[in-house]
Amino acid sequence: MAERRVNVGWAEGLHARPASIFVRAATATGVPVTIAKAGGNPVNAASMLAVLGLGAQGGEEIVLVSEAEGADIALDRLAKLVSEGLEELPETV
Repeated sequence: MAERRVNVGWAEGLHARPASIFVRAATATGVPVTIAKAGGNPVNAASMLAVLGLGAQGGEEIVLVSEAEGADIALDRLAKLVSEGLEELPETV
């Protein structure tokens, strides 16, 4: 199991546009990923409603987890996206 803990880099948190960017990026990795607030219940990172339901605020810690093959690379890319508040999934980390 691969896990990454990062702080949300988007000032507005994982709401509206940043959530949409994150969900598209999570889907693009091709591996199943869950996301949770630290200490919270994990949800499907490819579900817009689930990600919005987290209510993750800017600066708040989130946990990304995957058990799939290739998870380390996918989680590294997603972690960079979230922590830096990027507009798209980075090609490499």
